[in-house]
Amino acid sequence: MATMKVYRTAIGFHDAYVAAPSQKAALRAWGSDHDLFARKAAEVVTDPALTAEPLASPGKVIKRLRGTEAEQIAALPPDRPRRARPASDRKPSKPKPEPRPSRKPLEDAEQAVADAERDFAKARAELSAREAALARERRAMERDQARRLDALNRAREQADRAYRDALSDWRG
Repeated sequence: MATMKVYRTAIGFHDAYVAAPSQKAALRAWGSDHDLFARKAAEVVTDPALTAEPLASPGKVIKRLRGTEAEQIAALPPDRPRRARPASDRKPSKPKPEPRPSRKPLEDAEQAVADAERDFAKARAELSAREAALARERRAMERDQARRLDALNRAREQADRAYRDALSDWRG
C-alpha cells in the first residue's frame, strides 16, 4: 500500500488538509485543475498535531479555520475607493483557447480496426477448417471412386472374357 502524506493548501479563510499517496491525488481531492505545488500554494505537512485527523480519513479534505474571525478581519486590506479606468487603459481580454480536440473518434476508429482484424482472423480460421474438411471429403470420395472403378473394370473384363468365349463357341 502507498505511503500516505498530508498536504495542505489555502482555501479562503481555511486551510484544506488531505492525506493522499501523491501530490496528484491531493490535487484531485481538492478538485484543482492547476498544480498548486508548482505555484507554492500547497505543501507537505509533517506536524503530528496537524496530520492526525487527515491520516485518520485518507482522501477526505479536512478544513480548518486559519486564525480567529477577528484576526481574519484585521488582516484584510483597508477599503479604498475604486475608480473606473478609462476604456483606453483596459487590456483587451485574451480569447479563450479552443478546447482540445476529442480523441473519441480516433479511439472509435482504432477499435473498429481491431474488431475488423479479429473478425477477419476468425473468418480465415473458419475457412481453413472448411477447406480441411473439404480436402478430407475429396480424399474419401477419390478412394471410394477408385474402389468402385476397380470393381466395375473387373466386371467389364469378366463380361469381355465371357463374350469372347461365347463368340468363339458360336463360330465353331
